[in-house]
Amino acid sequence: MFRYRVATRLVRAFGPRSRDRAGAVLQCPHLRPPSRSLTSPGAPRKDGSSLVYFLIIGGAAAGAGAYVYKTLREDKERQSRRVGQHPQQEAKPPSEADAASQSSAALEAEATVLPEFPSHVPFLLIGGGTAAFAAARSIRARDPGARVLIVSEDPELPYMRPPLSKELWFSEDPDVTETLRFKQWNGKERSIYFQPQSFYVSPRDLPHIENGGVAVLAGRKVVHMDVRGNVVTLDNGTQISYDKCLIATGGSPRNLPVIERGGKEVQKKLTLFRKIEDFRSLEKMSREVKSITIIGGGFLGSELACALGRKAQSRGLEVIQLFPENGNMGKVLPEYLSNWTTNKVMQEGVNVMPNAVVKSVSVAGNRLLIQLKDGRKVETDHIVAAVGLEPNVELAKSAGLEVDSDFGGFRVNAELQARSNIWVAGDAACFYDIKLGRRRVEHHDHAVVSGRLAGENMTGAAKPYWHQSMFWSDLGPDVGYEAIGLVDSSLPTVGVFAKATAKDTPKSATEQSGTGIRSESETETEASELKVSAASPSSLQAPEQGEDYGKGVIFYLRDKVVVGIVLWNIFNRMPVARKIIKDGEEHTDLNEVAKLFNIHED
Repeated sequence: MFRYRVATRLVRAFGPRSRDRAGAVLQCPHLRPPSRSLTSPGAPRKDGSSLVYFLIIGGAAAGAGAYVYKTLREDKERQSRRVGQHPQQEAKPPSEADAASQSSAALEAEATVLPEFPSHVPFLLIGGGTAAFAAARSIRARDPGARVLIVSEDPELPYMRPPLSKELWFSEDPDVTETLRFKQWNGKERSIYFQPQSFYVSPRDLPHIENGGVAVLAGRKVVHMDVRGNVVTLDNGTQISYDKCLIATGGSPRNLPVIERGGKEVQKKLTLFRKIEDFRSLEKMSREVKSITIIGGGFLGSELACALGRKAQSRGLEVIQLFPENGNMGKVLPEYLSNWTTNKVMQEGVNVMPNAVVKSVSVAGNRLLIQLKDGRKVETDHIVAAVGLEPNVELAKSAGLEVDSDFGGFRVNAELQARSNIWVAGDAACFYDIKLGRRRVEHHDHAVVSGRLAGENMTGAAKPYWHQSMFWSDLGPDVGYEAIGLVDSSLPTVGVFAKATAKDTPKSATEQSGTGIRSESETETEASELKVSAASPSSLQAPEQGEDYGKGVIFYLRDKVVVGIVLWNIFNRMPVARKIIKDGEEHTDLNEVAKLFNIHED
C-alpha cells in the first residue's frame, strides 16, 4: 500500500507539465530554481552551480520515472495474474501519461480481494444438518433473492443421517465409504448429500451475487451469541452479524460414564456413532477386528446390530449387542413385539444379550473387557455406544435462551421462536404439541418439517408448528416400521395383526411407491386419498403369544385416547395415523380403527 501511494505522488509531481526539451525544471512548487533577482537575465552563474542544479534535478526526475515505471509494471503483472493472464502478454510498458490512472486501478483491484466469509448476512443458520438445509431451501423458496449462510461444525456439506445406519451398510459398492452413494430399497441410487457442491455459492461471494444463494461455512463452530447486538462469534474469534438467525445445532451422541471412567485407552476403542466420519471409521473397523460390541437396544443400536450382523457372515466378525431392557426396542415396543424383534436380530447373526447393565470397561491386553453387574464378562475389540443424544445447547448461556429442564433443548413458542428474530428447529428444539404437550423429537421427519416451517417464519409467515412428525426404523430390508406420536412401552397398548405377504417389507413398499427415504414430509399423501378397507371385524385379531407378527398396527393409549401408533410392516399410511391422533377421540373398538390401514388388502 505504501508503494502505491509513493507512485501516485511521484506521478503527480513529475508529470509532463513542462515542454522544455532541454530538461528544464519541471513545474513543481517544491523544486523551483533560484529567484531571477539573484542573477541577471541570461547571465551565467560564475560558480557553475546552475549547471549542477539542473543535472541534479534531471537525475532525480529520471530516477523517479524509472521507479514509477518499475512499480506500475509490477502492479500490472500482479493484476494480470489475478484475472488469469500471463504477465508476458503485456505488449509495451505504460506511458507516463497513463501512470496515474493505472496506479489508481491497481489500488482498486487490491481492495477488491474478498474476505473468507461475509461479516454480515440477512439469514444466518447455525448448524449444518437436515433442519438447517430444510430451512435454507424454504427461505429461498419464499425469497428467491435471499442470502443464506450456514455455519456448520461438521466439515461436510449438509447430508441425511438415516442411511448411515441403514442403506449404506447394504451397499455392494466396495468404495461406498468414499462415494457415499447407495441404493434405496426401491432400487434407485442417490447420494447421502442433499445437494452437490455446485448447488452452493462460496461464502466469500455470497454478498456480491445478484440473486443471492446458500453458502456453507464448514468446519466452523459458533461459540458465542450476542442476542441484543445480533452478532455471533466463531471459534476462530471472528464475528458475523445477522438480521435473522436459526439455531439448528442438533445433538451429540451420549457416552456412558462407566466407559468414560475407563480412560484414554478405552476411548481409543470406542465409537460414538453420529456422522459420516463415524460410518467410515466403523466400516473400516469391521474389516480389521474380530469382535464389535454394540451397547444400546434402541433404534440406532438395533439397526447397526442388524447391519453389522449381515456383514459378519462374510467377514468372520463377531457382533455382540447388549442392553438393560428385556428385548430390542424395549422402551418403544410392547414386550411381546420386543421379544419377537430380538429373535429377528439374532437371526441376522448377532449375539444379543438383554438385561445387561455395564459395570466397568477396561483394557486387557489388546482387547476390551466389559464387566456386567450380574457377573457376566464380555471380551471384545471395539465398542459402539448407541445410548441416545444430548441436545447441543451451549449457546443458551451466552444468548440468554431458556433450556427445558425436563426434555432438554431450547424452549420455543408455537412458531418455533426463542426470541423475536431467533428460531430453533430440529433435535435442539423443545416445542409445545397442542395434542401431546411439550416435546423434543430426534427424528429425520421432524428435522425436515420444523426446519421448513422455521424458514417460512423467518421470511414472515408466522405459522404455528402443528405437525405430528413420524419416524421409521428398518431391521434390514425385510422388517421395518413407521411410528408417530408418543410410542412408549410403559403406556397401555392394543395390537392388531395380520399375516404378512411377500410385499410387506420396506424394500417392497418403496418399490411399489417409488419412494426412497420413507419420510412422510418428503412424500406426503393426504388421508382423504386413502380408501378404507372392507375387511370384516373377524379378520382382525389381537396378538397371541408366539405369533409371527408379519404386519400390524399397535395403538398406544393415554386416558383411553390414542396418542401413538406404530405401523409394523405397513407403509404409506402415515396420514391416517396422523388424523387419528389429531382427532383425539376415544375409541371403543380399535379393531374397527385398524381397518383404516388396509392391513388385509391384496
